[in-house]
Amino acid sequence: MTEATEATEATEATEATGATGATTPFDHAERRIWSGKAEAYADTYAQLCAHLVPALLDAADVGPGTRVLDVGCGSGTVSVAAAARGASVYAADADPGMAAATRRAVPGVTPHIARLPELPYANDTFDAVVGNFVLNHVGRPLAALAELRRITRPGGRVAVTIWRSPGAPGQTLIGRAAQAAGLTRPTWLPALAPQDDFPRTPEGLAALLDTAGLLGARCSEVAWKHRCDPDTWWAGAERGVGAIGQVLNSGGTEGLAAARSAYDDLCAEFHVRDGLLVLPHVALLASGRASEAGSPGEGSSGRLPAATK
Repeated sequence: MTEATEATEATEATEATGATGATTPFDHAERRIWSGKAEAYADTYAQLCAHLVPALLDAADVGPGTRVLDVGCGSGTVSVAAAARGASVYAADADPGMAAATRRAVPGVTPHIARLPELPYANDTFDAVVGNFVLNHVGRPLAALAELRRITRPGGRVAVTIWRSPGAPGQTLIGRAAQAAGLTRPTWLPALAPQDDFPRTPEGLAALLDTAGLLGARCSEVAWKHRCDPDTWWAGAERGVGAIGQVLNSGGTEGLAAARSAYDDLCAEFHVRDGLLVLPHVALLASGRASEAGSPGEGSSGRLPAATK
């Protein structure tokens, strides 16, 4: 059995047994999108998302001895960096394949397969909780942040990153190619419900943290230029990574070929002499402090043990 098949079957089992009122159609779509994509993500977009990891850990005051949870751990980039700082690292991800990738990347860490806003940790368990771009992938971002506050000890810190919207030119390159090819969002892929969405701006994300009960919430924009081979940048979406991967593959072989042709033309805007693309990106980094012991998040029992090291 392949890793992708194992991840798909594990995800389907989780969906069948763990669905609750906290799970939205957006959440179900995200599980479908990411099932079996851990390797493709690690090969392509993981390096992009790693750019903010040092600043994310700084915002959460992660250092030697810090008991930190890496939620939405993905391929393990944040967990590896936190362990290198001497922190006591715990991890969780909704996708079994991602959890397995982090387990391989950080010996001694056994990630939980768990989704926001329902995490299997007791109140006040961690000194710090960090989520690198995880809020982009949950159907109820406010409830997710409240859950992160719940499991953070009084005085501990929560830090998260998301993509800013509207996106920078590097973020929208493949989307522009898909649009030029006439590809559209599949009908099975819902957007976030309007009542759960928020402005993807420094003010909007800071306000969300504040509403979730985090004190001293602050948020800043981080802009950088990601250098990447054109084929590698294309490969992530072609292999179905993320919502853009679903759009790109929605038109079959002909649609994919048309989008690739448009992509090759658009890449001229970002080429440098060595043949790489230089892609502008902008993300948001926000953090806040847990002020008091929280109550269990909606649908969370708080009875399961903390993560196993």
